[in-house]
Amino acid sequence: MELVEPTTHLYNAWRAARDDWGPGTHEDGFGLLASDTVETPDGFESWVRRLQGRRDSTYRWIVEGDDLLGAIALRHRLDDGGLDVGQVGYGIRPSARGRGLATWALGQILATARAIGLDRVLIVCADGNTASARVIERHGGVLEGIRNTELGPARRYWVALGPPTVPPQRR
Repeated sequence: MELVEPTTHLYNAWRAARDDWGPGTHEDGFGLLASDTVETPDGFESWVRRLQGRRDSTYRWIVEGDDLLGAIALRHRLDDGGLDVGQVGYGIRPSARGRGLATWALGQILATARAIGLDRVLIVCADGNTASARVIERHGGVLEGIRNTELGPARRYWVALGPPTVPPQRR
């Protein structure tokens, strides 16, 4: 399993993952906007290029072999738009859930956040999403509270990040 930058080489794998979610379902972590037209290879390529060109966010896809299992995204700054949705978003396709993928991916993206100099991140999940709440809490998320948002009640967690660790040098 690995995190990879979004790539057009995974078009068929992405379509299979999207089909697993079903029509009309929002796939968190993919950075997909309503204006993105991903039904054609050209539209998919434009979307992937947009994600790759972002300097204020890091997008990664969770891949195992030729399968796209989910995605995770990190906003590098917490601005007004991120106050309701947080700095980290992730989603695991239904057929791949229950394997610890979200926990693993969150650990990886928190290391990225630490490496770019963030000292804490805000992670928000729907109040009823107990699986996501457990993932966040496993990484030290401290519940700030529950707020009403446009998408309904949301749990707001802060995850403190220590300084980057330097692996010991091999001799």
